[in-house]
Amino acid sequence: MKPSVAVLLLVAGAVRNVAPARGDEPLLYPYGPDQHDHKTPKLDDGSSKNLPISTPFTFYGKIHRSLYVNNNGVISFGSRVNQYTPDPFPLADGRSFVAPYWGDVDNVLGGEVFYRETTEPALLSRITKDINRYFPTIPYTAKWAFVATWDHVAYYGSTSSKGNTFQAALTTDTKTSFIILNYDQIQWASGTASGGDPETGLGGTPAHAGFNSGNEKDFYNIPGSRTDAIINITKTSNVNVPGRWVFQVNEFKVTGVPTEEPQIPKDTDCWL
Repeated sequence: MKPSVAVLLLVAGAVRNVAPARGDEPLLYPYGPDQHDHKTPKLDDGSSKNLPISTPFTFYGKIHRSLYVNNNGVISFGSRVNQYTPDPFPLADGRSFVAPYWGDVDNVLGGEVFYRETTEPALLSRITKDINRYFPTIPYTAKWAFVATWDHVAYYGSTSSKGNTFQAALTTDTKTSFIILNYDQIQWASGTASGGDPETGLGGTPAHAGFNSGNEKDFYNIPGSRTDAIINITKTSNVNVPGRWVFQVNEFKVTGVPTEEPQIPKDTDCWL
């Protein structure tokens, strides 16, 4: 169990509806109050309530009609994920979830966690364009999407102003499902309860990115997960867009390899 945090040391980051442009369009899909997003509670290790979704989402052969957005960088099916120190995949307990950046987020200290489901035509058109570019042999027109964004979120025990901004978009045409993971700014990898340094947010057991199907055999660990190199996930990709990873998830498929190998930062002596 974590010790209580007596003093709030960070100021929440400013809400942004789009991230800085990468190439011809922003990396992140629009989010925030202007998009009528909901927010998870300001609660360490908290989550949304169980959220019914209007269009069933197939994740490795299982059809899901609800989900949770967890503050610690996870979208889960069936149950909340309050755990703050990530375990390696595959998990043996049958939990089924997407982990855009599973680490010890503390949005009490800073940042917001936004989410919404949508059938808004402009966004679905943009998602369709992206999927068609990355998977040209799969006919696909997005009918539904769920977008969750962790906006400049702090880490537990932080004594710095560092924040991470990343996003997960789930989308389906009712038959084929995809997950798009976007990493705009990653400045920390671990909270103090996971052994991290309170000033740098590094060391200990770093964050984990990928997904776990729950069947103990279908899973994926994005390179660098649970190592110091995860801090550079904004530079890697499986679709040749730095900071973006995209997966077909209605059945087990993994596409591509990193366009750039993650590197462990040089200044590591203060983490040990």
